[in-house]
Amino acid sequence: MPNQQQADKIRSGQGFIAALDQSGGSTPKALGLYGVTEDQFSNDAEMFDLIHAMRARIVAAPAFNGDKILGAILFEMTMDRDFGGKPAAQALWEDHGVVPFLKIDKGLEAEADGAQLMKPMPGLDDLLTRAHGLGVFGTKERSVINAANPAGVAAIVAQQFEVGAQVLAHDMVPILEPEVTISISDKAAAEDLLLAEILRHLDKVPDGQQVMLKLTLPEVANHYAPLVDHPKVMQVVALSGGYSRDEANAKLARNRGVIASFSRALTEGLSAQQSDAAFNAMIAETIDSIYRASIAG
Repeated sequence: MPNQQQADKIRSGQGFIAALDQSGGSTPKALGLYGVTEDQFSNDAEMFDLIHAMRARIVAAPAFNGDKILGAILFEMTMDRDFGGKPAAQALWEDHGVVPFLKIDKGLEAEADGAQLMKPMPGLDDLLTRAHGLGVFGTKERSVINAANPAGVAAIVAQQFEVGAQVLAHDMVPILEPEVTISISDKAAAEDLLLAEILRHLDKVPDGQQVMLKLTLPEVANHYAPLVDHPKVMQVVALSGGYSRDEANAKLARNRGVIASFSRALTEGLSAQQSDAAFNAMIAETIDSIYRASIAG
C-alpha cells in the first residue's frame, strides 16, 4: 500500500503540487527563462548541474514546505541527487513535508490521429522498484492530445491507464497526464471525448486502488467534476499548459476541487541573478498565489 500519511496529505487538497521535472528537451528553455543562457554550459552534464542548482534553490526557499505545497514531481536525475545533503525524495518528505513524485515518461511519439503517445519505457519496472525504495510516493506520465479525434483520445487514455496499472502494481500512485494542447480550435470537444474515455477506464481500476489525474484547465469550468468526485481518483491536478501564472490561477480558481501542478508558472519571475532575499520573496509570492487558487475552487 502507498504511504498512508502521504496519501492523506494529497487527498486533503490543501495546497498544490510543484512540478520540478523539466527533462532534457525542456531544460534549456527553463534555464533561459531563469537567466542562464546556453553559452554558460557546454554539455548535458553541465546543463543538468545548473538546472539542479535551480531546483535546489527553490526547495531551499523558506516558503517551500508542506504548509502550501502537497507534493513535488522530480525528474529521474533529480531523484538520484541530494537536496541539502540528503537524497532528494527523502529530503522533500522529511525536511519539507512535501510528498515526492517521479516523472517516468521518456517523451512523446510522433503525432498520429491528433495525439502523441508516450515513447516506450524500457526498464520501467526496475525504475519503479528503485524509486519506491528511495521513498517516492507516485509517478507522473505525460502524453498530448492535439485534436478532438476519437481514435487518438482513446489511444492516449488506454496507454495512460496501462502504464498506471504498472505503477499501482509497485504500490505507488500514478498521476496520469493526458494533456490537451491549449491552442487547438476544438479543445472543448477534445475535453468531452477525454472525460468520457477516462470515466470508462476508471470503472476498470480495482477496488481499493486510486489514480491521480493531471489535466489541462478546461474550457468549461467544472467540466472534470465527475473525476473530482470519483472514488477511484485520489486527486485531480491541473497543468498550467502555457497560460501565464495569473491566467492559470484565474482558470484554476473556477474549477471546484482541482488543485495546481504548475511547472513553468511556478518558476515564472525567478532569476539566477536575484539575491537570495529577492528570490525567496518571489517564490513565496508565487507559492501563495498558486495555493490560493488551488483552495479557492
